Amino acid sequence: MLWSFIAVCFSAWLYVDASYRGPVWQRWVFKPVTLLLLLLLAWQAPMFEALGYLVVAGLLATLVGDTLTLLPRERLLYAIGAFFLSHLLYTIYFASQMTLSFYWPLPLALVVIGVALIAVIWTRLEELRWPICTFIGMTLVMVWLAGELWFFRPTDTSLSAFVGAALLLLSNIVWLGSHYRKRFTADNAIASACYFAGHFLIVRSLYL
Repeated sequence: MLWSFIAVCFSAWLYVDASYRGPVWQRWVFKPVTLLLLLLLAWQAPMFEALGYLVVAGLLATLVGDTLTLLPRERLLYAIGAFFLSHLLYTIYFASQMTLSFYWPLPLALVVIGVALIAVIWTRLEELRWPICTFIGMTLVMVWLAGELWFFRPTDTSLSAFVGAALLLLSNIVWLGSHYRKRFTADNAIASACYFAGHFLIVRSLYL
């Protein structure tokens, strides 16, 4: 795992650096390369079982979504659909490891976050209003179930998955806020760092 981990970190760093100050080609190359390395890392997990395929499928859906974002604007709807599928697969992965439980402060906090995010970007979404709101809702459910899994079974595995899901939510908040409301310095770099760290921690949960 060590060399795979180093390769993922190095590739992700090259992309994040390019998002902040590097050339466009570097972003185009190292985002898919990092995701492919994460796929390899997931596939090499020593405890890889049937549930691991959900993580692999989620990464594949993410790779498709990232590819579609490189195409013209009309493809963004399909990219959002691919990201929705990725988070749905992660959600099933979390839900399949737990029994029914409910820790009410977490979903309450997530609802507040979701409402605030939608309120900030609502007027700028135009024809993508409902697809993006649905995607935000799916992301919130993913974080909720990852958190419930940690509360139900407080292990390093579940903590890694929960933090990873939370970082994916943070990445989406930064991306949507900067894209549809106001750009700021290093917005792409921050969103990308949270994005790769989130996927990595979810993959890492296969190893613990």
